Amino acid sequence: MYLLGCDIGSSSVKASVVNAETGQTVGSDFFPKEEAFIKAVKPGWAEQNPEDWWAYLKLAIAGAIRSATIDGADVKAIGISYQMHGLVLVDKKQEVLRPSIIWCDSRAVSLGERAFRSIGKEECLSHLLNSPGNFTAAKLAWVKENEPDLFKQVDKFMLPGDYIAMRMTGEVNTTVSGLSEGIFWDFKNNCISSELMSFFGFDEVLVPQIRPTFANQGELQSSVADELGLKKGTPVTYRAGDQPNNALSLNVLNPGEIAATGGTSGVVYGVNGHVNYDTLSRVNTFAHVNHTAEDPRLGVLLCINGVGILNSWIKKNVAPEGISYEKLNDLAATVPIGAEGLSILPFGNGVERMLENKESSCIINGLNFNIHTKAHLARAAQEGIVYAFKYGMDIMNDMGIRIDVIRAGNANLFLSPIFRNALAGVTGAVIELYDTNGAVGAAKGAGLGAGIYKTAEEAFASLKKIDVIEPDGLVADKYCGAYELWKDKLTNEINRNIQTI
Repeated sequence: MYLLGCDIGSSSVKASVVNAETGQTVGSDFFPKEEAFIKAVKPGWAEQNPEDWWAYLKLAIAGAIRSATIDGADVKAIGISYQMHGLVLVDKKQEVLRPSIIWCDSRAVSLGERAFRSIGKEECLSHLLNSPGNFTAAKLAWVKENEPDLFKQVDKFMLPGDYIAMRMTGEVNTTVSGLSEGIFWDFKNNCISSELMSFFGFDEVLVPQIRPTFANQGELQSSVADELGLKKGTPVTYRAGDQPNNALSLNVLNPGEIAATGGTSGVVYGVNGHVNYDTLSRVNTFAHVNHTAEDPRLGVLLCINGVGILNSWIKKNVAPEGISYEKLNDLAATVPIGAEGLSILPFGNGVERMLENKESSCIINGLNFNIHTKAHLARAAQEGIVYAFKYGMDIMNDMGIRIDVIRAGNANLFLSPIFRNALAGVTGAVIELYDTNGAVGAAKGAGLGAGIYKTAEEAFASLKKIDVIEPDGLVADKYCGAYELWKDKLTNEINRNIQTI
């Protein structure tokens, strides 16, 4: 008996097959093999074609089943993880009307801010727990305002995971967790926000049917089952945004537990057991996968857009051609902590919520042509990313979320000793690394939704801790000193009131 997890990312689409009895991953694959294309026809825009996600997913599922050497008919349930905050629009024939406006697209910021002012700060924060910002609701408002003829054809709006589930099952539905990440959900009244819908002039018929996160959300259609090499009627029993799902994959479900990722963007995600919010909406609060009105489980999300993408930029444009990430880490390790006065503010991938929705660019500060090299830039990039994490985690601490232990998958930036040691050193937190990923988490979620696992403890009994990084006192002092200098530079940039931070 097997479970299939699908992870619809902006860089690639992944699929993993998990043996339900042992909890072990038996097959995985991803597509495309190079980073997926993001269309940016204007500064701050970011779009992808949902049809591409579907094409990549078919290849990834076929590869995962092939590597698992199983019969696709033995897959008993499917789970879906997806890039958060995206907007997909379909007509009554379930055909896509335009490219998806994805998570890092910032064109709708002004519309979100207009709603925040007009509805009122207190009303938004106490009911929505966030400013509408540049989330899905504001993106839908942008389409309504700028593409009115197209908007008239819209039957339903969806998040990326809703679209993939629709392609599989023919059913258009969503979850409370998904609606909350789009800033459609009223946490006080436990329903779609009538205030937001009214302000933007949205009819509630545009909202997909709401289903539980862990439940039968539809079954594979015959033609689709043939396409995917699976059995007709196989149920989709779980879906969640990538960060709530990453937390699930690390068994982060209870108040005080913390998950982190260091992919294209960087995220720290903490679970809160009571309704709370940041008054400046610099970190955002959404319904976690196990949230209910009676027993709140809220995910407080710190997102930094320019994380792995900065490290990738350094690798492609600064480091020696053809270098691997492992060798890039070795190069960075040849210079001391603090990179001899060179620092990088790692903001250059769209609006940064942590900086109050400013359209930001990356700044290299303190460059000295006589001493600084490629190695200094490589180290300053990773340290700057870590310091941005610390800056945002201090905001979470102010909300009452204590961060003593950070759980993360052993992937992306967490593979870098510099990144891991700097993060542990500057935050004082112990970092635990686990052998898991988003697609595996989605598969385990499918097992919970299908009732194959009765509890999360049963689902994650096989979760393997592979490393623990503890703060090193002397090294920690050096990182803390370098962080204070970095923060001074960031504060100076913010205080200048310039558009590029």
